[in-house]
Amino acid sequence: MSLFLDQSVSFSQAISQLRDLPILVLGHRRPDGDCIGSQVAMTRVLLTLGKNVRAVNHDPIPRTLLKFVGDTPFCSPEQVPDGDYQIITVDCADHARVGEVLLKRFPQVDLNIDHHVSNTLYGKENFILSDASATGEILSKFFFDSGYEVDKVTAEALYLGICTDTGQFCYAGTNASVFEVCRMLCEKGASPSGIAHELYEKEKPGRIQLLQRFLASFRMEFGDRVCVGSIKDNFYQETGTKPEDAENFVDYARSLEGVDIGVLVEERAGNIKGSFRAKDSKFRVDLLAKKFDGGGHACAAGFNLSGTLDQLYDRLVEEIGKHLQAVEQGDVL
Repeated sequence: MSLFLDQSVSFSQAISQLRDLPILVLGHRRPDGDCIGSQVAMTRVLLTLGKNVRAVNHDPIPRTLLKFVGDTPFCSPEQVPDGDYQIITVDCADHARVGEVLLKRFPQVDLNIDHHVSNTLYGKENFILSDASATGEILSKFFFDSGYEVDKVTAEALYLGICTDTGQFCYAGTNASVFEVCRMLCEKGASPSGIAHELYEKEKPGRIQLLQRFLASFRMEFGDRVCVGSIKDNFYQETGTKPEDAENFVDYARSLEGVDIGVLVEERAGNIKGSFRAKDSKFRVDLLAKKFDGGGHACAAGFNLSGTLDQLYDRLVEEIGKHLQAVEQGDVL
């Protein structure tokens, strides 16, 4: 059964045309489950095809995702020797998302594989399927259509990406096709219960304390249609946690009854990381994030800026208000 038809054929052709040079599979900064899962899977499949390949990320692999890497060759930018490489990016909406060091060292991208609607098509070849729930879903379909070998570690990495980017199969992008792909991944060895245990049943007390502080920070705006939660720089030191421990906190803001857009604003060493989540794609939070030089999906997007929460908050609320008005007037595509 073919899952992606023409796109899979084009992908297979692109892989077959890779030159006889080492390959690096790059993901985005502050990697999540879909990023790491896609890097691991892409790397492992290329290894089965006899390629000299490794995955590289600017930031360390989050603690909760380490188990899914297995024996996949994975390294930091400092561990990559000078030389000529072919570059593949996965789950990166724009080239800058790989981080300044990797962007400077590798300014040309051979293959760009992603599911963000805001992708800037920066690769020589681009496989952007914005209707897909995750980059892991795209790669799964490409691999199965092309008959590539998918071992247990690869299957679990791909399932990881789909599970996390669908919010445990709760988001609007979850459909019958997603479950069909997951069924096929389970047949290759992916364990839904085992993956869920690693992701959601190994909480550290410090992360719960961090969550308490985040929940206590909630501010409601625009008649309780928008919930903004924040994480101050000192919260991490007080709770013995790291920024990776705030993964998915923004979903708590989105989950409140009556809230259309949930927001997380995180301070980190003089910089701000913002995340938007919407319950309905009509709110196009990718376009909202674009106002802060960010991007993402219609229901999930983010941005990075320099500054502090106090400096940003008024502008943030103002832009959200303008965006809501544009949505109500039908001016948001």
